[in-house]
Amino acid sequence: MYDKQFLLKTLEQILTMDSPSGFCDRIITEIEAIVSQFGYDFSRTNKGAAIITVEGKNNERVIGLSAHVDTLGAMVRSITADGDVKFTLVGGPSVPSLDSEYCRIRTREGKEYTGTFLSTSPSVHVYEDSKIKQRIPENMVVRIDECVQSKEDVQALGIMNGDFIFIEPKTQITKSGFVKSRFLDDKASVACLLTLLESWSTKKYIPEFTVKIFISTYEEVGHGSSYIPSDITEMIAVDMGCIGDDLACSEYDVSICAKDSGGPYDYKMTSELIDLAKSEMLPFAVDIYPMYGSDVVAALRGGNDIKGALIGPGVHASHGMERTHISALDATIRLLSMYIESQK
Repeated sequence: MYDKQFLLKTLEQILTMDSPSGFCDRIITEIEAIVSQFGYDFSRTNKGAAIITVEGKNNERVIGLSAHVDTLGAMVRSITADGDVKFTLVGGPSVPSLDSEYCRIRTREGKEYTGTFLSTSPSVHVYEDSKIKQRIPENMVVRIDECVQSKEDVQALGIMNGDFIFIEPKTQITKSGFVKSRFLDDKASVACLLTLLESWSTKKYIPEFTVKIFISTYEEVGHGSSYIPSDITEMIAVDMGCIGDDLACSEYDVSICAKDSGGPYDYKMTSELIDLAKSEMLPFAVDIYPMYGSDVVAALRGGNDIKGALIGPGVHASHGMERTHISALDATIRLLSMYIESQK
């Protein structure tokens, strides 16, 4: 088994750290500090992804497990004459869900200023279209919590085009076992992998084959694992399972994806994962995700000669105010553990 308190503590810890694509150095350093307790080799790629190596009894095969720690976010696009900030998206957040959300703007010098995403028709007492105006970046701004009335006032704060805007995650873990927060995609999976490492370290478990855990930092913009270590022969992407119309997955399940926008996943690996979930009576679902791409897809498109599969905890309202349940995290950790331990 594994330490559930470690899982929840680690999940909350990384959820509250800002890490939009392109701004992941601090959270990777935090992950390195966590992993250092376990004694496993830790290294970084040139673009900042983490590689954690668990040496196996032999290296005939190297199994990769991947998850991405980068999240959605925004950047300052321009500053208006009235002192508001126009923004560009990092990744694909659900823009209507940003309306009235708190955020922070971080300057290149490290100063941070709070603000709020708002429609340009924010008041129902003033604007006839306030309730119906389309929530898209062109119709929205960030209102800064500083005494500014002009573009020059904002620039005097040190804010400039290209500064990151961090969206507040609003993380909560309920007594009923729900975890609700932005960016469960994919920090829930990162926490699952770190919990698996903690368990292996405690048990002094040595897998049959070397396992390399790849924590990517640019998945939300499409190239997170376009490079992976060349000795990886197969890889399981651990990423959120989708919930909604025409899908079987729930917040209590581990999702096993048979096909997404990149095409079918490896038939043998997927079948093996399904059989393992059945054998242990795990709550699971098999689904097709046509509007989805994982780190395995990026690795294959990057020319890596690997077999690949995709699993992860079911997450409701992806790219908005997300929610999952401890049951889904538990099933994900158990399925990963069973898969690695079954390899002979």
